[in-house]
Amino acid sequence: MITHVVLFKLKDRSPENIDKAKKVLEGLSGMVPVLRHLEVGVDIIKSERSYDIALTTKFDSLEDLEEYQNHPFHLEVAGYMAGVREAAIAVDYES
Repeated sequence: MITHVVLFKLKDRSPENIDKAKKVLEGLSGMVPVLRHLEVGVDIIKSERSYDIALTTKFDSLEDLEEYQNHPFHLEVAGYMAGVREAAIAVDYES
């Protein structure tokens, strides 16, 4: 199993903007056949080092992760997030 985690820090950190970005990310659910699990969480601590949103996805293989990365619906969501984020970091690991 491959787990792909992305943390987003948004330019506009208002609750409304965070909620909209969360809903856009949640829209990936059911849209990419190789996506086995999707979870979107919003930071509740709001510390100096906090990121605003965490996206956790799971795939059966690295090939499936690559297919997800290139899927048109993912590319559309990634384009939206690129426009609203200040920063993003990611980690991918196998379990």
